[in-house]
Amino acid sequence: MNFKQTLLATTLAAGLAGCATNGDPSDPLEPLNRGIHSFNESVDKAVIKPVAQGYDTVVPGFAKTGVRNFFSNLNDVTVLANDILQLKLEHSASDFLRLSINSTFGFFGLLDIATEMGLRKRNEDFGQTLGYWGVGTGPYLVLPFLGPSTFRDTLGYVVDTEYTDLVRLHEHVPTRNPTLALRVVSRRADLLEAKEAVDQAALDGYEFMRDFYLERRKSLIHDGKPPEEKF
Repeated sequence: MNFKQTLLATTLAAGLAGCATNGDPSDPLEPLNRGIHSFNESVDKAVIKPVAQGYDTVVPGFAKTGVRNFFSNLNDVTVLANDILQLKLEHSASDFLRLSINSTFGFFGLLDIATEMGLRKRNEDFGQTLGYWGVGTGPYLVLPFLGPSTFRDTLGYVVDTEYTDLVRLHEHVPTRNPTLALRVVSRRADLLEAKEAVDQAALDGYEFMRDFYLERRKSLIHDGKPPEEKF
């Protein structure tokens, strides 16, 4: 069973477990989710955070920026694909130009020239595409190692991974796996200060992460203009 099959199986099992759970309708899998959240926090504390701190200390600032830009440029392939699926023609044209400029004049994305030209970075994925076309979020779900998600976003993640994630799609394993590890470490290093602030301020880290994730996803699906809730 490969990674994507395992992820879908985990999601299905969580859904079956949730059928017998009575609780907050926004988070019917809370007991399971809290357990996975605690596991992820332990892994982060023991492995990922120390590695990210070492990376942040040792690697020069310009190199960290180049790594960040490189992965952001690869992600623009996913962004562009989902622009098209959402029929956002203006965004598609802009993101195609951004990807083309940074991939060529930006030396495969190491330099973010497009942003300086006014072609800003956007955030789109297949989970957002499903939401854009009216698919509901489904239950909130914390995934092992990956963190906050929902049933809809888990499906979206699998589709993006299968078709548009150029790192995971790379068939040369000795190149792919270290590159995946570098992406994880780079992203975690960028969040060191923010995560520390959350840990110090939040009374319940699990609830904070859940509420922040769900509100952010709602905002992204509606391009920063989510509909007002009716009471």
